[in-house]
Amino acid sequence: MLAPSQTAVLTTVIVPTLNEVDNIDVLLAAIFAQANPGLAFEVLVADGGSTDGTVERVREWEKAAQVRLVSGGGGRGLAGDVLNAARVARTDIVVVMDADLSHPPERLGALVEPVLDGTCDMAVGSRYVRGGATPDWPLQRLLLSRLGGLLAWPLTELKDPMSGFFAVRRERLLAVDPEAAGFKIGLEVIAHGGGALKVREVPIVFPDRIHGESKIGKTQMVAYLRRLLVLAGGAVSAGGAARFALVGLIGMAVDLLVFELLFALHAGLMTAQVGSFGVATVSNYVLNARWAFADSSKPASAQGSGHYRRFFTVCLLALAIRGGVLAGGTTLFHLLPQIAILFAIGAAAIVSYLGSAFFVFPSVNPRVPHDIRWRVAAIGVVGYVVLLRLLFIGLADLLPEEAYYWNYAQHLDIGYLDHPPMVAWVIHAGTALFGNTEFGVRIGAWLCWFATAFFSFRLTHRMFGKSAAFVSLLLVAVLPFYFATGLIMTPDAPLTACWAGALFFLERALVGGRRSAWWGAGICIGLGMLSKYTIALLGPATLIFMLADVRAREWLKRPQPYLAALLALAIFSPVIVWNLEHDLASFAFQSTRRIDAATRFSLPALILCAAGLLTPPGLIAAMAALWDRRRRPGARQADPSARRFSRFILVFTLTPLAVFVVFSLTHTVKLNWTGPLWLATVPAMAAAILAAAERSSRLQLRLRPAWVPTVAVTLVLYGLGLNYLVLGLPGLGYVASLPAVPVAWREFGRAAETLERQVENATGEEPLMVGMDTYNIASQLAFYSNNEDGEGVDNSVGRGILGLPSLMYGYWHRAEPLRGRPAVLFSFKRRQIDDEALAGQFGRLGETVEQPILKDGKPAGRFFYRIGYDYRGPAGASTGAAGAPATIVGAAGAPATIVGSADAPATLVGSLP
Repeated sequence: MLAPSQTAVLTTVIVPTLNEVDNIDVLLAAIFAQANPGLAFEVLVADGGSTDGTVERVREWEKAAQVRLVSGGGGRGLAGDVLNAARVARTDIVVVMDADLSHPPERLGALVEPVLDGTCDMAVGSRYVRGGATPDWPLQRLLLSRLGGLLAWPLTELKDPMSGFFAVRRERLLAVDPEAAGFKIGLEVIAHGGGALKVREVPIVFPDRIHGESKIGKTQMVAYLRRLLVLAGGAVSAGGAARFALVGLIGMAVDLLVFELLFALHAGLMTAQVGSFGVATVSNYVLNARWAFADSSKPASAQGSGHYRRFFTVCLLALAIRGGVLAGGTTLFHLLPQIAILFAIGAAAIVSYLGSAFFVFPSVNPRVPHDIRWRVAAIGVVGYVVLLRLLFIGLADLLPEEAYYWNYAQHLDIGYLDHPPMVAWVIHAGTALFGNTEFGVRIGAWLCWFATAFFSFRLTHRMFGKSAAFVSLLLVAVLPFYFATGLIMTPDAPLTACWAGALFFLERALVGGRRSAWWGAGICIGLGMLSKYTIALLGPATLIFMLADVRAREWLKRPQPYLAALLALAIFSPVIVWNLEHDLASFAFQSTRRIDAATRFSLPALILCAAGLLTPPGLIAAMAALWDRRRRPGARQADPSARRFSRFILVFTLTPLAVFVVFSLTHTVKLNWTGPLWLATVPAMAAAILAAAERSSRLQLRLRPAWVPTVAVTLVLYGLGLNYLVLGLPGLGYVASLPAVPVAWREFGRAAETLERQVENATGEEPLMVGMDTYNIASQLAFYSNNEDGEGVDNSVGRGILGLPSLMYGYWHRAEPLRGRPAVLFSFKRRQIDDEALAGQFGRLGETVEQPILKDGKPAGRFFYRIGYDYRGPAGASTGAAGAPATIVGAAGAPATIVGSADAPATLVGSLP
């Protein structure tokens, strides 16, 4: 409370009312009771059309105290009434409070004081901070309040954004949209201020009303939801939504008509849906631009060519979702195309409406802050990416690497030659729940991305605030490496999640000084070591930071870092045990084998790989954020931790990066190696996107306009690329084919299974299925050939049985138990299968046959196969079972054709050699 010796400061209290005759006298008396020598009040009663005698009571008060009645009429709800009163207020500080006695008048001084002394721009009475409470609230009201706050969470950092009890400077209140409507005028002020508004929450006890009825009803809630969308920058109105729905119905009719026509003319599924979508889109655009959004957005003529580019982008994004729903409906749920297209059209309509409201036909409201628009964009992009991946993880064929790690899970162990076991454990859990399907294999990657996003958000929020945290979510959604780790099940998926978690906990420990955070860091690093050994680079980075940072240096004298290291080592111990049992094979594979490899200068390749992982603008932005240490883009300059945040980002990016740079000077590097380490730079990149011009370097200012097209292009490429993998190109099928692009592994598996059965029928024995590359073919054969009964895993043995390197297949399958069996050798390169050295390992080898693969009647690749009889093992081994090999009757060397589709098994037309 202000000191009594100070000169009294007059403050305006605005009380919106609607039929509050039982409460108004008590409230006004309580307000004036809070006056003291330092604080005085004028009260403006903003009445929304009371008919119960409230107006008459206020008129009586006007004669005795500084009370004025301001009639609002209630046309725009409480918000409109409050703004009407604020325009006639005589003071610089305004307090808004309800008339139902739920807002405690005794907290008026606590609200006004921080605004008066300049500590904050706005003080909000909060029910949900320490010291606040909602006694005697019914459960329904509490849930509604929490739900309303959750919906407003993207627009504000407050724990109680639904509070209607706040103090603010009058100019801030009057700066909101004059068309504001609804019952949460405080939220209007907060949203308009964005990240630049300094807000403090003051605890209050908020009891339920005793007299009268709440003004909150269905109409008010609908108005609240609409205002949230408008405050977020959307061109949203009830009339616009109705008009858009009508346009959508017209477009749906056009879409269905053209689809049915094209499908009846025997056009392919992709051709029919793209053709009908294109025709419907043209009519939808014309009607939306000239009618549905005409009253709430800028005219198309005023937005230039960018308007049409945005429209085209949204169309492509909607088309990608539509393709996923259509393919899923026909492939996974076996719906007729004519039925599946209905669901596909509905999904595309939702994407089109949201894209149109927030991107194509933007709101004309200039009051939406820059950072709020980025928050909303992040929510939209993240939602789109999460849905896109969910639609396609069960539709696209597995990559060979994914099939290989699925084989890990079929030979579950505590260690493997080329990677630790976490990827196998995650796949095993997914397939236990969802079966040996693409969805079961990949669902773990999809979930791991959420952990990456969560920790990245929390880390960025700690460093640069909530707006930057939302932008960091956008970055981990669209940058290629992080998009891929949420879609493709490789060791990088759990590694990246653990890396993000380790960074979060290390920052809390090293910069925040939290002792308990060391346990989180130890767990994340230990789990990361079970995923991939490279996370161990965070160890030296931690040591370097402690040596460079004076405050963090104190941890060298404390037990927590050492205990965290021991905890990580304990979690990693299964891999140590496996290596001890296998002559340190995995450790040697990842260390001495790479170091002893041929010398090659690969630094340019490392840079190109990083550009591919982050996009070129992303890589430039990351390097700019690291270079521009002096400015610390977007950091809160008053925060004494800002310099330490900058040091943390530098050390935890440059330390692991330096290792890869030094290695690349003399050795070959791989595409994905540097992906996780850029997580430390993501907060600085996000902050640079939002930073004011005076706190940004020239390079960052030049990069900023590139981010919107970069995000748009990457999203379109992801969507169209996934559609290509599943449905091909309209009218063309597959231009890039197997094995370069995973478009027909299912068909390859069916063809291989047909060959296997024919050889078994002819010889009386199950043949071995041998992939002649390192592991790709054998892994895919195991997954896509006889997968359900497990025979694929047993029979797909890899080329290790022929004495050639085959990674884990050399451990899983030994030559001795397999001797005497027939074998089918598969390859995508003829020279691998024509090798004369193979002849000595079989009693007889048939001719090499080239096989084309058709998917939905169109070429999708080719492979070579060769049948061997009486497998004997590598040269020098014993011959195995005696006896002449059986003969399969047919014309020698006659090629067969593999014909298959997504729904029918492949058939082999022709004869075996």
